[in-house]
Amino acid sequence: MTGPRPRLILGSGSPRRLELLAQLGLTPHEIRAPDIDETPGKGELPRPYCARMAREKAAAVPLEEGEVLLCADTTVALGRRILGKPEDAGQAAEFLYALSGRRHRVVTAVAVRRGDRLWEREVVTAVKMKRLSDVEVNGYLATNDWRGKAGAYAIQGPAGAFIPWIQGSFTAVVGLPVAETATLLAAAGFPVFGGAA
Repeated sequence: MTGPRPRLILGSGSPRRLELLAQLGLTPHEIRAPDIDETPGKGELPRPYCARMAREKAAAVPLEEGEVLLCADTTVALGRRILGKPEDAGQAAEFLYALSGRRHRVVTAVAVRRGDRLWEREVVTAVKMKRLSDVEVNGYLATNDWRGKAGAYAIQGPAGAFIPWIQGSFTAVVGLPVAETATLLAAAGFPVFGGAA
């Protein structure tokens, strides 16, 4: 595609996604965070749920001609269970004890929209959390870093000390898989490297 590069719209209010875009040398022209119902359907599994959230976010943001929209959703999956953002410290503790000493999956779905076209991808990363002591859980809860985080933790924050091993995309666990995002943006006519700014 020739002509001017489209304008990039980030459909997320997440500061982490903004930082990960900056890692690709990208600054969105505008942030338009969609307001959608994020309640999982009855019996909905983590990966289809996450993909649906990214799609619904992408559909909820109004776009103009010459704009490319980037939306994403990150879900922590313990088996078939979806661990969303904890409502309070008690629920955060419950999530951390459930994850303690076990492997879980972090699913990040990315949806890129341009006009009526949608490009999407889910990235699944396996994560192991070490066995946590009461002192570690309480100390972590006191940092308040769990607030607003799926599964009650952020791998790039203090909870990184609890994660000895991951298999897959580190940036996907943070909230935006940069390699896959670059590929989707390029497919939508927004090459990350090169192209007129």
